Amino acid sequence: MRPSPALTATICVTAPARLHLGFLDLNGEIGRRFGSIGLAIDKPETELTLRRSLRNEARGFENRRALTLIEKFNRDTASGGYTVDVRRAIPAHAGLGSGTQLALAIGAAIARMEGRVLSASDLAAMGHRGARSGIGLAAFEAGGFIVDGGKGRDDRPPPLTLRADFPDDWRILLIFDEQGAGVSGEAELTAFADLPEFPQSGAAHICHLVLMKLIPGLKETDLSQFGAAITEIQEIVGNHFASKQGGSAWTSPAVGRLARRMRDMGAQGIGQSSWGPTGFAFVENGAAAQRLYDSLVEDAKGDGLSILVARGRNTGASIETIQS
Repeated sequence: MRPSPALTATICVTAPARLHLGFLDLNGEIGRRFGSIGLAIDKPETELTLRRSLRNEARGFENRRALTLIEKFNRDTASGGYTVDVRRAIPAHAGLGSGTQLALAIGAAIARMEGRVLSASDLAAMGHRGARSGIGLAAFEAGGFIVDGGKGRDDRPPPLTLRADFPDDWRILLIFDEQGAGVSGEAELTAFADLPEFPQSGAAHICHLVLMKLIPGLKETDLSQFGAAITEIQEIVGNHFASKQGGSAWTSPAVGRLARRMRDMGAQGIGQSSWGPTGFAFVENGAAAQRLYDSLVEDAKGDGLSILVARGRNTGASIETIQS
């Protein structure tokens, strides 16, 4: 049964950030291109509330982007205006999927308000998201560790090929450089178009690593295997994108230096999420994460960086209706 529209309610949505850990196949010779490896994380998050109003308006973080999204979704509902208050936001252009999560959160809130049942793929199509990667959609729907099957020959978002819970004990150290920004928008389209051809042998090797090392390491809670696979995939993909990142696999050289220090101190699976500049490193538990944080936080500040300890998030976005 279709739910009834919420005439006087407030809709609250909290959506998780995601790490983009690498691509499976940038060659595309066998008919599908990209294929993404990702992970939903428990922080940072986008949190917003939405209610009906006489006209469309947006307040708080990312308010201009939020207003544009309200207007996009509102064209399809034609039911008056909405006010959205973005109380917390995933940092924009940091490689954490902020745009997709904001779009899905606003679309889901409007759908709930109007009594409509729409999937993340439906919302992505309406909000013009998911053009290259499906991990943001899967993170919004169910969280966890995610692999998608890449883009085929039509405009549908990539299909989800694996979703698994991430180990509760493992932690992720996120490295932020607030002075930098990853490539996005038209610049991202241009960057992809100008990249050299990716060798089919490289794509085959990454797929081999994912199927026979990364996923088994995850399933057996073997961080050494999981981390070694992530680091190697990041090196292969990062070197391919280096020409669009100042000649380096890292958008922020300072983030790269700190990630390597974490590796030297016992962290595993180091890399950069998407175009960065956010870096990451995995450790086996909270105590190890705290030890690295305490050892490196002052050095990070000295380089204009910050560190945040996160966990994998094995649930998707929360959507709550509060009756007025």
